[in-house]
Amino acid sequence: MSRAPRLLELLQVLRRHRRPVTGAALAAEVGVSLRTLYRDIAALQAQGADIRGEAGLGYVLKPGFTLPPLMFTPEEIEALALGSQWVAARTDQRLAGAARNALAKIGAVTPPELADVLDSSTLIVAARADAAAEPHLPLIRDAIRQERKLSIAYVDAAGGRSERVIWPFALAFFDQTRMIAAWCESRVAFRHFRTDRIAALTPLETRYPRRRAALLKEWRAAANVPAPDRN
Repeated sequence: MSRAPRLLELLQVLRRHRRPVTGAALAAEVGVSLRTLYRDIAALQAQGADIRGEAGLGYVLKPGFTLPPLMFTPEEIEALALGSQWVAARTDQRLAGAARNALAKIGAVTPPELADVLDSSTLIVAARADAAAEPHLPLIRDAIRQERKLSIAYVDAAGGRSERVIWPFALAFFDQTRMIAAWCESRVAFRHFRTDRIAALTPLETRYPRRRAALLKEWRAAANVPAPDRN
């Protein structure tokens, strides 16, 4: 592997590790000698990467550094294109537009030979024949981002209607449905709400009293949902 791709791979490995990782472990993951790893660490630091640590103690990359030019492998390009198509076909208009804009920005800074892969990807997401507009989705996503309560009128599977105040902290996108994970003040427990069964929704100015990350962690533990692998 030439030096430039090797530095990019090392940068990605460092991004995956949120805690200091030893030079020996990094060298093994990248497939280089420890001496080469130390030289590569120094090269990245010289280009502005905020890599903290030293030999024998471990290294960690502080967030915020991008090594120009932006480089992807052909498979990474295809994954981005496929993901963008899925978002465009399965989410609300605002999020779909954001996905298309993000992909356009990536294409603008990607070398021509890889931009061709982006333009000619043969991986296709089929459009949903039963796709229905759900105007509440942007409001739900905004409430999650701002950690604010929602007042909803919810209709269950049996047709019963109830008024709830919830603390939304996650929104799951399945192939046919969307589901809110939230703390329900009425039930004093975690509950799940299908977005297509929300008859009315009002964002509240009140922030919920716990952090979204803490609710998500507690919900994962209670529901036995594994956390995403970010190591």
